[in-house]
Amino acid sequence: MQEHRYSLEIPHSAARIWALMQDYARWPLYAPMVIAVEVLHPGDANGNGLLRRVVYHLPLGRKGTALELVTDVEPQRGYTYMMISRQPGNDQTGRVRLEAMAPDRTILHFEERYHLTQLPWKWFEGRIYRFINRKNEESMRRLSQWLTDNPQYDGSR
Repeated sequence: MQEHRYSLEIPHSAARIWALMQDYARWPLYAPMVIAVEVLHPGDANGNGLLRRVVYHLPLGRKGTALELVTDVEPQRGYTYMMISRQPGNDQTGRVRLEAMAPDRTILHFEERYHLTQLPWKWFEGRIYRFINRKNEESMRRLSQWLTDNPQYDGSR
């Protein structure tokens, strides 16, 4: 089992960060692995029960997809998600939490747990997730930079 935790102080309000994180059409603008996000089911008014398909880049020009179920949504504060695997036991879980420190200062907390059970992937679990972890951290830094570069963004579409 692998676990990754990362926190980043972002010079933007939790409301703006939340808006961008819920704006799935913009994920490819700041998340280097993401090609597209498709909402398959919107969930309730807060997004609890939302089911999304994330299409992402893989090495050697390949593409992968992940189904993610979003739960425990607290608007402008955070949510939990589960990546649903085709193989039982390979599901991944994660949590994103926004901690507002000041009107324009927020700490983004990210955690993810994964456990590969299928060979030969299990042998490479550490390497695979070190790569994914670096890309996730890069996505969070780029999210912050995207908000800095787009000061007019308020989440309206």
